[in-house]
Amino acid sequence: MKLFIINGPNLNLLGKREPTIYGNTTFVEYFSHLQLTYKNVELSYFQSNIEGEIIDKIQEVGFSYDGIILNAGAYTHTSIGIGDAIKAIETSVVEVHISNTFSREEFRHQSYISPNAKGVILGFGLQSYDLAIQSFLASK
Repeated sequence: MKLFIINGPNLNLLGKREPTIYGNTTFVEYFSHLQLTYKNVELSYFQSNIEGEIIDKIQEVGFSYDGIILNAGAYTHTSIGIGDAIKAIETSVVEVHISNTFSREEFRHQSYISPNAKGVILGFGLQSYDLAIQSFLASK
């Protein structure tokens, strides 16, 4: 199974950014954990703070991977373009969030990703990524 993780804006600052919300672990450290835990899964990872680059990556891998795990960060709540990119591809997308977006500011309650996603996992910290991988493995 081939899964692609795409992280959006500011997720490159995990481990430094608001540790009370996002924890002290960098995503690179956590990605190593995922690779060790899911040795039977070919995992790839991409992060960008630029909306167009995220759309380009979704289009690039959206016909050749078994699944995409997408944490679009703040673009979740603003990007019709990312939502449209997900509608345009064949690969299923699971939307993930480290925090429970519904326990945060009101603007974070809207997602342009969710209507086009296979499912949504939020509020379990970095373990949200594990749960997304497990969801793909369970539906294999």
